[in-house]
Amino acid sequence: MKNRTLLMIPGPVEFEPKVLAALGEPTTSHLAADFVEAFGQALQDMRGVFESPSGQPMVLAGSGTLAMDCAAANLVKPGDKALVVDTGYFSERFAAILQRYGAIVTRITAPAGSRPSLGQVKAALELDTYKLITITHVDTSTAVIAEVEQLAALGRQYGCLVIVDGVCSVAGEALKMDAWGVDLALTASQKAIGVPPGLALLMIGHRAIAAFEKRSLPVLNYYADWTNWLPVMQAYAARKPSYFGTPPVNLIFALHVSLKQILEEGMKKRIARHITISQACKAGIKALGLTQIPFQPEFAAHTLTAPRYPIGVDGPEFLGKVLQSCVTLAGGLLPSMRGEYFRIGHMGAVTLADVLATISAIETALSGCGYEFTPGIGVDAARVAGKKLAR
Repeated sequence: MKNRTLLMIPGPVEFEPKVLAALGEPTTSHLAADFVEAFGQALQDMRGVFESPSGQPMVLAGSGTLAMDCAAANLVKPGDKALVVDTGYFSERFAAILQRYGAIVTRITAPAGSRPSLGQVKAALELDTYKLITITHVDTSTAVIAEVEQLAALGRQYGCLVIVDGVCSVAGEALKMDAWGVDLALTASQKAIGVPPGLALLMIGHRAIAAFEKRSLPVLNYYADWTNWLPVMQAYAARKPSYFGTPPVNLIFALHVSLKQILEEGMKKRIARHITISQACKAGIKALGLTQIPFQPEFAAHTLTAPRYPIGVDGPEFLGKVLQSCVTLAGGLLPSMRGEYFRIGHMGAVTLADVLATISAIETALSGCGYEFTPGIGVDAARVAGKKLAR
C-alpha cells in the first residue's frame, strides 16, 4: 500500500507517475515549439484512442460537463428535437443541457439499474423525427453501460446525429467511433484517459461538422463555439501555434504523455485489462454477499462497480471505515437512492493489486459495521477471478 490513500472513486483516479511529472514541469508558453509539438501529437493520438481516424479532435479547458455543453451548443438550435437514452443522473444532465439551448427533448427511461431496450428506442424513433440521439455510454451514477454499437446503428437508420457521452468510458470500454457510426464522442481527462481534472475532450465526426456548418443561427455559447476553436485545433494539428483562449499548458503536456501510454498498451489489450479488473472486483463483491445496482451482469460497466450496502450497514459509517484502511470510495449519486449504495472506480492506471487492496478494505469496514461473512472470502474471489481472466 502507498503511503497515502488509494483513490478508488469513479474519477479522479490514480495517475501514472510520468503523467504527474509532466504537470510538475516548468510551464512554457502556449506558443513554444515544444508545446506546439506536444499538443499536435496529443490531438493526433486522440484519434487512436477514440478509434476515429477521420475525426476532428478538440481539447478545451474544463470538465466533462463542458464537453456535453459544447456538443449541445454547437449541434442544436431552438426547436430541434433530441432523443435521450436515459440510464441515470448524467443522461438527465444531458437532457437538461439540450433543453437549455432550446431543444425539444424526449427521454427514453428505464428503472434505475436497467437500461432502455433497443425496441423502446426504435419505437420512439418511428414516432417522430429527431435531429440527434444522445447515449451515455457508462452512466457514472448507476454503473450501467449502454449498447452503443446497436443504438448508434438505430440512430443512423433514422437519420439522427449520434452523440455519445463517453466521460466514464473512453479508454476503458470498447468504443469504435468510426466503425460504429458515432458522430461525436466526448470525455474528460480525469477518468480512464488518466490525466488530472481540467480537460474536456471531444472527437467530432464529419457529419457533426457538416451539421454545424449548416447552422443558420449563431451558437449561443461564446466560449464553446466551434467557430472559435476549430481553427485553433487545426493549427496545432499542423504544428502551428494559434490562439483563442490560453490552453492549460501543463495539463496538455500530461495528456500527451498519457495518450502515448494508452496507445503503447494498445486499445484491445487495455480494454481487456479493464474487463479483467472489473470482473475481479465484481467477483469479490458477490462473494461478500453484496448485490449491485445494475440489474443484470450485461448491464454492468467495466470502469466502475456500484454495490448496495448490506441491510443494517450504515453508509457513512462504512465509507469512513474504508477510509481508515487508506482507501477512498464514493457514495451513491442518483438522488432517488443515494443512500443505498456506494461506488468503486477501477479505470485508467488501476491494477489488480489496487482492487485486492480495495476489497480487503471493504471487508475490514464491513466487519467493523457488524456485517458477518467469512473473512478473506471477497479477496480470494477477486484474486481467483483476476488470475483466471488474465490468462
